[in-house]
Amino acid sequence: MTGAQAGPYSDLVATAAHDVERGLVPACQLAVAREGRLLLFEALGEATTSTRFCAFSATKPIVAAAVWLLIGDGSLDVSKPVAHYAPEFGANGKEKVTVEQVLLHTAGFPNAPISPAEGADAARRRARFSAWHLEWDPGTRFQYHAASAHWVLADLLERLTGEDFRDVVETRVCRPLGLPRVLGIGPADQGDIAPLTPMADPADNGEWRELLMFNDPAVREAGVPAAGAIVTAADLALFYQGLLHNPGGIWRPDVLRDGTANIRCRLPDPLMDVPANRTIGLVVAGDDGQHILRYASFGQGCSPGAFGHAGAHGQIGWADPATGVSFAYLNNAVSPDPMVAGRRAYMLSTAAAALLA
Repeated sequence: MTGAQAGPYSDLVATAAHDVERGLVPACQLAVAREGRLLLFEALGEATTSTRFCAFSATKPIVAAAVWLLIGDGSLDVSKPVAHYAPEFGANGKEKVTVEQVLLHTAGFPNAPISPAEGADAARRRARFSAWHLEWDPGTRFQYHAASAHWVLADLLERLTGEDFRDVVETRVCRPLGLPRVLGIGPADQGDIAPLTPMADPADNGEWRELLMFNDPAVREAGVPAAGAIVTAADLALFYQGLLHNPGGIWRPDVLRDGTANIRCRLPDPLMDVPANRTIGLVVAGDDGQHILRYASFGQGCSPGAFGHAGAHGQIGWADPATGVSFAYLNNAVSPDPMVAGRRAYMLSTAAAALLA
């Protein structure tokens, strides 16, 4: 169902349309799915339902889902040090950092530098790993590893499969779910991507401007595993349906339950001062009433078992096992004020959580 402007989706669509009409969002999409199929897929502003968007950190669960396949087939043990699989990584005191800590953002190198060009090249990536230093003792605190940790996961995917990590995500996660390639989009296939648009004074040189690099065709082709997925909202909502229903037994059931429900990290998130509630790849809403403060853009009505992951500037992706609903919202507005996107995400997710409850 597309183009739904009435019925049970009218409030949700109107909420998204509000910021488009006010000029705060040039283009956006939203999608609702249940029982493995789309119930709503709407494009607003300078977008059609064919337009694709950069998902930013809503990318992370897709890469984690590929890692879960390696856990399931026995080729990866998350309790082992990363250096067991990637010896270069162990340099400079990182020899005890475990794969689990990398997945949980407790590994101790949140600000380790690496460019998309370096990350996309195995030799340069591994040279970067060997140069990284720890910022604090692994496992002692949670701090969001915005980019660094997922380059480690990408490297593990390559080492343990013998394939390019972008191809692994496509062939082992996306294709079985009926989804297109989402990481490593070549320049010839970038014509329908909504350009990221700064919603600020051109003289403002804040850190938010760094994300405009995802307009660069070379960065899109690099397939940044922490933030570079190129998707539609429908793709993202259906990915979460895959996590709810495991069609064809893509993941070993116990590993999937671990990834979607087992909270392994409750250390405080210093940004919002609430328990991080991290699994090995996702954020879980939890039953402490603080779910709207977690980095998954949950709505007020999401159940404690809801799981997902947000992305910078208001990208949303989550699923709620209590209702079977998954929701995704993507836009191309890059704003220096995170509160603007935060308020929007809360309102959208609250409207989506009320559907089919």
